[in-house]
Amino acid sequence: MAVSLLAVACRGLSAHAPSPSAATEEVTATPTAAEPGGGGGAGGGVPMFRGDPAHTGVNPGPAVESSPRLLWRFQTGDDVWSSPAVVDGVVYVGSTDNYVYALDAVTGEELWRFKTGDWVTSSPAVVDGVVYIASDDGYVYGLEAATGQERWRFWMSDDHTLSSPVVADGVVYIGNFDRYLYALDAATGEKLWRFQTGSSVRSSPAVVDGVVYVGSDDGYVYALEAATGEQLWLFRTGHCVFASPAVVDGVVYISSWDGYVYALDAVTGEKLWRFELGYLASSSPAVVDGVVYVGSTDSYVYALEAATGEEIWRSPAGSLAETSPAVVGGVVYIASVEGAIINDSDDGYVYALDAATGQELWHFQMGEVVFASPVVVDGVVYIGDWDDYVYAITGD
Repeated sequence: MAVSLLAVACRGLSAHAPSPSAATEEVTATPTAAEPGGGGGAGGGVPMFRGDPAHTGVNPGPAVESSPRLLWRFQTGDDVWSSPAVVDGVVYVGSTDNYVYALDAVTGEELWRFKTGDWVTSSPAVVDGVVYIASDDGYVYGLEAATGQERWRFWMSDDHTLSSPVVADGVVYIGNFDRYLYALDAATGEKLWRFQTGSSVRSSPAVVDGVVYVGSDDGYVYALEAATGEQLWLFRTGHCVFASPAVVDGVVYISSWDGYVYALDAVTGEKLWRFELGYLASSSPAVVDGVVYVGSTDSYVYALEAATGEEIWRSPAGSLAETSPAVVGGVVYIASVEGAIINDSDDGYVYALDAATGQELWHFQMGEVVFASPVVVDGVVYIGDWDDYVYAITGD
C-alpha cells in the first residue's frame, strides 16, 4: 500500500461519511526522570513538519558538517515514513507498525509508545506539551508529550492521512484523503471547520498571518482564512500538489507534480515566477536567506533565487529526491530514495550539501528506501527509513 499512496494518479476520490469506528489505544511508557515535550518554540527544536507553521525548512542545528557517524538507531516494527519532531531532548515519530514513539534524543532509548488503529505515516507536531498526530485509522490524536496518554481524538474519515498537522494559535490544521482540510481546537479536538477541495489532500498546510495555505491532488493551491475556512484564493498548477508550501516574506513557494516550482503572491495568489525542474516534484521547498532549496525526482537538488526563480545551482543526490530539505548553518540536508549515484543500490542515503555551491560535503548510507525527511537539532540528523529504523547521525 505504501508505494501506491505516492504513485496513485491524481483523480477525484469519493467523499465518505461512515460512522466512526473505535481505534485501539495502547500506551507503553518507560519511566524517566525527564519531563519531555514541554516546549514547542522553534528555538527548542523542530516541533513539526518543516520546522515551523510557515514550513520554511530551517532547523536550529548546529550543523553536522563532516565525518558522519551513527549515534544510535532505534528499531520500530515496520517502515518509518514519518518525519520526526524533536522537542526538549525527545524525538517523536510514527511508524507503519501503527505506533507513535517517543525516544530519548541522546540515547535512542524508548520513553513511551502509543498504539493507533493503523499506519502512522503523518509527522507529529509537538506544541505546549501535546503531541498531535494522525493515523490511517481515520483519527487525529492529541497525546500527552510526557507520557503518551491520550487527551483526545477526532475522527475524520476512513481514508488515508499523509498530511501532517500544523499547530498555530491554538488550532490544529490537517488534510485528509477524504478531500477535506480540517481545523480542530488544539485543546479539545473539537472541529472548528472543514474545507472541501477537489481531491485528496496529502499536502501539509502552512499557516502565516491568519491564512492557511495548502495543496491538493486536484492540482490547486488554496489560501483559506484560518479562523473560518473561507477561501481567499486558489491557484491552478498542472498536476497534483503533494508538497507543502513554504511561506516567506509574503510569497508562497510550492512544487507540483507538473515538474515546476512556483512562487505565488501570498495575498492574491498571483504567479510571480515558476521554474521547471527536470521531472516531477513532491519535495517541499525550504527557503532561507533569499534562496529556495527543493528536490526533484530527476535525482537533483536545486537552489533557486527566491526573488526571481533563477537557478543558482543543481546538485546530484542519488535517485528520486522526493524528501524535503532541511537547512542549517549553510548546509542543506536531504535524503534520496536510492543511492544510485554512489553504487547503483536500493539503499537510501542522507546527503549534506554546501548551501552556497551545492557541493557534497558528505553522505551517509542507511538500510533501505527513504521517504522521511531529515531534521537537524543539536548537531544530530534524525531520520526514519523503510528498514524499520529511526537513525540519529552525528559528526566528529
